[in-house]
Amino acid sequence: MARPSILYVTDLTYPARGRRYGDEDVQLSAALRTDFAIALCHPLDAVGLMDSFDGVVVRNSGPVLHYQEQYEEFRAEALRRGTPVFNELTGRADMAGKQYLLDLSAAGRPVIPTAGRPEELHRLPAAPQYVVKPRLGADSIGLEFVGPERLADACATGDVLVQPRIDFRYEVSFYFVDREFHYALHAPEPDRRWELRPYRPSREDLAFAQLFVDWNTIDHGIQRVDACRTPEGDLLLVELEDLNPYLSLDLLEDAERESFTAATKDSLARLLRR
Repeated sequence: MARPSILYVTDLTYPARGRRYGDEDVQLSAALRTDFAIALCHPLDAVGLMDSFDGVVVRNSGPVLHYQEQYEEFRAEALRRGTPVFNELTGRADMAGKQYLLDLSAAGRPVIPTAGRPEELHRLPAAPQYVVKPRLGADSIGLEFVGPERLADACATGDVLVQPRIDFRYEVSFYFVDREFHYALHAPEPDRRWELRPYRPSREDLAFAQLFVDWNTIDHGIQRVDACRTPEGDLLLVELEDLNPYLSLDLLEDAERESFTAATKDSLARLLRR
């Protein structure tokens, strides 16, 4: 039988700091090729090409902010045509902007306290500095640090999020295929966040990460739960990346990488059969 055909959407030349998007996607697409017929394309070409394929995989395609109009067209056309997309387009985390951080914060979930309007600033703890970032931002684009005296003006437009600047011990990321945990990596040095090392999570760590993956509405896809460890030892959610998370596959042991790739193939195959 012919292998199912996949349009693999990636920007091989995107200049990500500390990461090599192109290398990861060349290697992962080659691994998928054992089970699927694969063609790579730039995100700006996806709408025009996807009708010729059984499904679409969106991987390291860069921040959507750089091509927002074309991405919205891709989403609308994929949903209209019923094209299977991996990750599924049902996510309600970064795939839909940063509103989820406001919602989870208001619900008392373990996230960095977040506000979006001047009347919500009372929810935030006192801090010498605050982080202001666009609701549709990515890769720290548009991020700035402000003092307490500038908070009300910074969020007056309603198109940004405000969070206290957390004095954290380190950042850690948990990687899932569908709702199954596969591996974790952490950055021991807060000021060198892309220098990642393997991390062995505790049961409490996994329960924390699983909480957000189960909250999200994706049955088929890859999710990365980014968190920070506070000085008190707690984990707080920084970001739930459910659109095109970078995976740092080059840092994994061979067996770990093969297990992750096999799970990705299985999930994609189930999505196409559905």
